[in-house]
Amino acid sequence: MKKMFLIIIMLVMVFSLSAKDKIVIDGSTTVGPIAKAFAEYFMSINKDVNVTVSESGSGNGAKSLVNSTCNIAAMSRFMKDKEFKASVANGVMPVAHVIALDGLPIIVHPSNPVKNLSVKQIRDIYMGNITNWKAVGGPDMKIVTISRDTNSGTYETFHKLVMKKQKIGKKCEYVGSNGAVRARVQSTNAAIGYAGLGFVDNTVKALKVNGIYPSKKTVSLGTYPIARPLYMFTNTYPKMGSNLYRFITLHLSKNGQEIVKGIGFVPVTNYKKTRR
Repeated sequence: MKKMFLIIIMLVMVFSLSAKDKIVIDGSTTVGPIAKAFAEYFMSINKDVNVTVSESGSGNGAKSLVNSTCNIAAMSRFMKDKEFKASVANGVMPVAHVIALDGLPIIVHPSNPVKNLSVKQIRDIYMGNITNWKAVGGPDMKIVTISRDTNSGTYETFHKLVMKKQKIGKKCEYVGSNGAVRARVQSTNAAIGYAGLGFVDNTVKALKVNGIYPSKKTVSLGTYPIARPLYMFTNTYPKMGSNLYRFITLHLSKNGQEIVKGIGFVPVTNYKKTRR
């Protein structure tokens, strides 16, 4: 009898664990820090929910949503037409949620004296038309170009806004994350790269682009020329009141805004203290 009672207790415990609500997020390495911070906060106030975050790139996030292997696709670009078509064909109806705004700072090694580049100069550098820093007011040093991988939403934004869909030169190095771009620029005096606003720190130097410095203010005002929304996509609009609904709308809350700001991105909401 005692043995049977223990078995029943164990079964109840197993059932309780399996019944724990799950939210699976996959996609962008840019959105990743926001998703992870949201997950940590959400689980701290919702002990019955388990939130997992994978960073496989925006393109793979879209594929995961299409294949119903995630609840949320984190993406640093909007879904492509072919991704929407594949979703609909699989019975998935993607709904976009803009969770933050981001700029793409152009970063160089702190020792590089260059302070400003035009979009055209950046494009010429990445095309291979400008190969030495001396041509843009820098030292006599061969430029090392660093780019995100082509499956990245960050790459897609750079390709559209800076490259104007022109091909990047063959000598460019491609890396798999924003952090990897920063690390490569940190260690290479002649390097130039680009990454999300939240990945810029004092180990690299952000340049002005067309005379505008990348900051939360210039991104929110729309004056910095290389900026974009950051997205989370769900399959249809989540049922109101559900855990998925409360998670996907977290960015609209004051706590969500503070999390976004704390990581270095620009919130889409603006809560201000009011005077009484």
